[in-house]
Amino acid sequence: MRAAGTVLDSLQGLALGDAFGDRWFSVRLDEAPAALATRQIRPAPWHWTDDTAMALVLVRHLHTHGEVRQDVLAREFAEEYTAEYGRKYGPSMHRVLREIGRGEDWRAVTSGQFGGQGSYGNGTAMRVAPLGAWFADDLDAVARQAELQALTTHFHPEAVAGAVAVALAAALAARSRGETPPTRAELLTEVAGRLSDGDVRSGLRIAARLPEHTSVRQASNVLGSGLLLSAPDTVPFALWSAAGHLDSLPDALWHTLEGWGDKDTTCAIAAGVVAARTGLAGVPAPWLAAREDLPDWVGEVSTAL
Repeated sequence: MRAAGTVLDSLQGLALGDAFGDRWFSVRLDEAPAALATRQIRPAPWHWTDDTAMALVLVRHLHTHGEVRQDVLAREFAEEYTAEYGRKYGPSMHRVLREIGRGEDWRAVTSGQFGGQGSYGNGTAMRVAPLGAWFADDLDAVARQAELQALTTHFHPEAVAGAVAVALAAALAARSRGETPPTRAELLTEVAGRLSDGDVRSGLRIAARLPEHTSVRQASNVLGSGLLLSAPDTVPFALWSAAGHLDSLPDALWHTLEGWGDKDTTCAIAAGVVAARTGLAGVPAPWLAAREDLPDWVGEVSTAL
């Protein structure tokens, strides 16, 4: 059974991280060091992107069905894409979601991407943290359900592994609520140990072994920071950042942002994980006021969990 208070907390954190990170794309690279050093938040409004749009679909789906039903979920992702086209969906997802929306079989669509390999982008990982909170009491269910939701849009094993890794990290964060959190190395090692061999797993194992004094710049150079928009280039860094700041959502966001790269997605992943433990505690009121509101139905769901 899910941990009752954590699902919406994770979703709210994910949306905050998404909007927080996306707002920094307007900052030029040469201006970034000074802007980050002063920790001056970007002007409002902060709009969320496809990371949150797809996470909302997933949470609503779980609320309705209690589990991932792939045929239904694939259609729901496509319907959301049609309604929220301007949410900055990734290049390959435009084709995937358009074709699914036209009634094509999602299995054929996703497996046909990139010469039959499927996409190994970070889109499955960016949306999945609340699912980890939902099934937090059963880590095997977390991994199974994360894989099922990933395959509706991404066929490549690395994309699936990225989703499973983030969901497991969120579940472990949720399970530690009210207790001493795991160390960075402990969390990353446990997540990696539950993954199949591959680049995401290798990246997490490397992340777990990085010395505690490792700077964000060093970590992003070693692990990647999402610049390639792939799961292996995104998930190890985002989870390394989250695992080092499990008691402070604001600190997790600032440190994740320092990696630059795919800022909305790395911040969404990290914040979705950390908020599964902390909720929005400690988040400055101006941040919450700046972030675009979530749909009204989220409040209705929160009373039912």
